[in-house]
Amino acid sequence: MTSLIPFWWDAAPPPDPTHEPVASTCDVAIVGAGYTGLSAARTLANAGLSVQVFDKQRVGEGASSRNGGILSGNLRIGFGAAIRKYGLEQAITIYREGIAAREFLAATIRDNAIDCDFQMNGRFTGALNLEDFAAMQREVDLLNQHLDIGAQAIAKSDLPDETGSIAYSGGLLRNDIGMFHPAKFSRGLATLAGDAGATLHGETAVTGIAQDGDRFTVSTARGPVSAHHVVMATNGYTDASDRWLRRRIVPITSRMVVTEEISDNLMNHLLPKRRAMGENRNLYRYYRPSPDGKRIMLGSREPAFSRDPRAAADHVQAGLIEIFPELSDVAITHSWNGYVAFSRDELPRIFMQNGIHYACAYCGSGTVWAHWLGTKVALRILEQTGGDSAFDGAPKAIPFFEGRPWFLPAAMAWYGMKDRRKERKPR
Repeated sequence: MTSLIPFWWDAAPPPDPTHEPVASTCDVAIVGAGYTGLSAARTLANAGLSVQVFDKQRVGEGASSRNGGILSGNLRIGFGAAIRKYGLEQAITIYREGIAAREFLAATIRDNAIDCDFQMNGRFTGALNLEDFAAMQREVDLLNQHLDIGAQAIAKSDLPDETGSIAYSGGLLRNDIGMFHPAKFSRGLATLAGDAGATLHGETAVTGIAQDGDRFTVSTARGPVSAHHVVMATNGYTDASDRWLRRRIVPITSRMVVTEEISDNLMNHLLPKRRAMGENRNLYRYYRPSPDGKRIMLGSREPAFSRDPRAAADHVQAGLIEIFPELSDVAITHSWNGYVAFSRDELPRIFMQNGIHYACAYCGSGTVWAHWLGTKVALRILEQTGGDSAFDGAPKAIPFFEGRPWFLPAAMAWYGMKDRRKERKPR
C-alpha cells in the first residue's frame, strides 16, 4: 500500500510542538515556519531581536518538507524571453539574483554544517521536440554570453549519457544546480533559528493582525501578541487571516511519487549521472534520484478535477511511466501533495504592505527563493545593507479571485493541450 506521508518524513519528520509559552510582546512576529520564516527568524534573532514564529501546522510541515529538493532558483520566464520583456539589463539583473541566491543557500548549508544530503549534480531539462531543442540551444548561447554559467545543449545523440528515456529530442544542462533533502534542511534551519534565540510555535494558528499605533496586535490560537514588526511568510498556505494576500497569489497543488528501490543496473540506465531532471512542459514535471540513489522521485501538478489522493498518485505515476516505460511494474511506496504559489507575473516577490513585510510567490522554486528572500526581509527590518532585491514590489490582485482557484481546471486543460501539441511535433 502506498503511504500518503511524505517520503522525506521517514528521515526527518516535522517536530512535535514544544508548546513553549507565547510571549505577550516581541520585536518581530513571523507568520509561517517554512524556509522563509525560519531564515528571517534566524537572521533577526542573531541580531539580538526577540522573535516569535507561528505556524498553524508543525514547524516545516508545509511545502518546506514536501518539495522535490531541486535547488534551481528557477524563474518561470526564460532568459531570452526575459530579455524581450524587460530588456537586457533587467534580465541580467533578475537572473544574476538567482545565481546569488543559489550560492547563498550553498554557503548556508556549508558554513553551518547542515546535514541535508546536499549535492551539486546538475540539472538536465529535456526538450519534447526538435523545435524546442533549437530554442534551448539559443537559450544556452544567451546564458553563456551574458551570465557565463557553463550551460550546455545536449544533442539527441548524446542523451544516453544523461537519461535512458527516449522521450526527448535533446536538452539543456546546468551544472550550477544541485539537490538536497528538504525536510533535513528545514530541520537544520529550525535548529539554527532556535539556537539564535527565536521561539518557534508549531500548531499555533494566527487568526488576525491589526495595527495598533506603531505596533501590531497578532491574534493567535494561544493568545494575542504585540509586535513592532510582522512578517507574513505563508506563501501557498496563506489562509483567510490575510485576505489581501489571498487575492494576489494562487495556491496550486503539486504531488510527488517515489518508487520502491531500483536495481543499480536500471538506475545506471535511467539516470546515469544521478542528476535533477525536468521537462520543458507547460505542466511541468520534475524528477530526481533519492539522496541514496536507489529510487526515482517525480513531481507534477495534480489532476484538476480529482480529490482522491490515490487516483492523483496514479495520474502522476502514469507520467513517470511515460518517461520511463521500464518502471511500469515498479511499485510506488510514497505519494503526497503540497502547495506552491504563483503571482500574476510569475515572479518571486518581496514587499511591504500596510507596514507588514512579505516574501512570497516563489512559483515552484521556493527551495532557493524562500531562504533568500526571507533573509532579505530580515535585513530590511534591521535596516542593514543587502536587503535590496530585483523582485521588490507587491503582486497585482487577480480579478474575481479570493483564494479559491476556480479557473485552474480550464487553465490546466489548456496547458495540457499545448503540451500534447509539443509531443506531436517532429523529434
